Amino acid sequence: MRHWLITTAHLENRLLFKDFEDFIVGMNYLAVLSFKYGIIVLAFILMSNHVHLVAIGRRDVIETFVTMWKSLYSKYLAAKYGVRDFLRRLEVDIRPVPEESEAIERAVAYVQMNCVAANICASPHEYPWGTGSTFFKVKEEKGMRLGDFSARARYKLLHCKTDVPSDWKVCEEGYVLPSSYVDVDRVEHLFRTPKRMNYFLQSSSKAKQRIETIEDGLPAFRDQVISAALPDLCRSLFGKISVKELSENQLIELLRQLRFRFASNVNQIARVVGLTYARAAAYLDQV
Repeated sequence: MRHWLITTAHLENRLLFKDFEDFIVGMNYLAVLSFKYGIIVLAFILMSNHVHLVAIGRRDVIETFVTMWKSLYSKYLAAKYGVRDFLRRLEVDIRPVPEESEAIERAVAYVQMNCVAANICASPHEYPWGTGSTFFKVKEEKGMRLGDFSARARYKLLHCKTDVPSDWKVCEEGYVLPSSYVDVDRVEHLFRTPKRMNYFLQSSSKAKQRIETIEDGLPAFRDQVISAALPDLCRSLFGKISVKELSENQLIELLRQLRFRFASNVNQIARVVGLTYARAAAYLDQV
């Protein structure tokens, strides 16, 4: 078995996770499937339009794990939003991580810092949809034991019937805490001290990306915030209930409003509204 950096393609014109519930379901499927297939998870992060994961396992098992996560989450999206085969063609890069030259530490740091590079938070510890707050904790995380849930409640929470350890903890938001299934001891042993982990976080390529692009206007709001505001904007500006009902001129005005009200860049606008980058850029050039 070896270490792998697993990365889904960045969706250009749609979101993987539109709201709070989507993130919870994505997190819980990752927990259940990593246990089912014996994947050793070291770090992961769910971003609005892509996922990163550092894990240990055989290549064929990793591929099965990824395929099953896509399948289960795609079925959830179909039931909730009516979209079919949403993730079937989503490309996933599974890349081996060298065992030497601190490559594993850099891979973990790279994953952890995605939320900071996206200007969502100042530290990975503040981002709930991943392992940012999992390591070198001073006190034990609070949560309900999964074994204290009824079978029906457990199924409603996990969206599947796979048996998982009863001592796993579930936070009050409704997802299994990463510390229940991530190999925390292995990661802490790898970095040795919080100071050394912080060094890798601050020197990662994602940290440098944020510094280098800070003047280019990184989005000031999360994708989910803007996505939730779209119906109200359509109603207040155009008397329509959704983006699909807008004329081309109204769509151009909506994009202008998103850039003005939310300081959104073209990449974020394209994702949230459901346009290709080229089309969103062309519309914004008309503003």
